[in-house]
Amino acid sequence: MSILTYNGGTVIGMAGKNCVAIACDKRFGAQFATIDTNFTKIYELDPYLYIGLPGLVTDAITFSQRVKFRKNMFELRENRKMTPSIFSSMVSNILYEKRFGPYFIEPVIAALDPKTNEPWLSSFDSIGCEETSKNFLCCGTGSEQAFGCCEAFWEQDLEPDALFETISQSMLSALERDASSGWGSYVYVIEKDKVTFSELKGRMD
Repeated sequence: MSILTYNGGTVIGMAGKNCVAIACDKRFGAQFATIDTNFTKIYELDPYLYIGLPGLVTDAITFSQRVKFRKNMFELRENRKMTPSIFSSMVSNILYEKRFGPYFIEPVIAALDPKTNEPWLSSFDSIGCEETSKNFLCCGTGSEQAFGCCEAFWEQDLEPDALFETISQSMLSALERDASSGWGSYVYVIEKDKVTFSELKGRMD
């Protein structure tokens, strides 16, 4: 078993029309033993910028603290907000710095550009290779199942309500087919003037 799958977990990022959504499951496990059923893998760095960190939980917590520190230092020095593209480059650099002893995580960034209001999605492997997408991204132990659901449900230019329904159904369908993820989902839908948080019930085992 890969150390990336030791704690389990799935994260999906999905783009809509002037909105973006990110969702994660609520399970924290040690292989097939469940430790916590209300554990989030999504971290808010700004009202418009969220990062999901599936993988080894200890590395995810350490990494979330490090990127938050680096982001705050950038904004203090530059006296401006960090854009999603700059934040993605920073995440890639931090991961690559540790390439010989990497963080065992697969980050997913979901954000709205504060100037253009365009959705931004990017994901990385454990040494910082970046992938961007205009539709959706899936990482974690349930990513194969989630990709199939997203391919079936996602459409171009989804409005916020439709985007919420699409990412929710994709996540819940994936959780039904992945033993290392489950216990429901947390979903964030990010719009220009608000962020909508929802908690979904799912498979309880």
